[in-house]
Amino acid sequence: MLLRTPTDLGAVIRDRRKQLGLGQAELAPRIGVSRQWVIGIERGRARAELALVLRTLDELGIRLETRIEDKALRPRSTPDLDSIVAAARKRDS
Repeated sequence: MLLRTPTDLGAVIRDRRKQLGLGQAELAPRIGVSRQWVIGIERGRARAELALVLRTLDELGIRLETRIEDKALRPRSTPDLDSIVAAARKRDS
């Protein structure tokens, strides 16, 4: 999954916590934070301390991977897949 915002990361943390059947109050002491901190990170608080975020991911068994992407090779705009598929269907008919 590609995470682009703190809100995306918060959603992953919340979903995994729920998958594990953990409440916010149960998770908090496992990572050494308050329940309010868990609430904040799940809501996408942008200023969460990185060490705590990494500890949270580890506790929940979420693996974080990195990939270096060369921006010069990335297309400047996203292709319109619907129009590409429609054009291909039109050619095939």
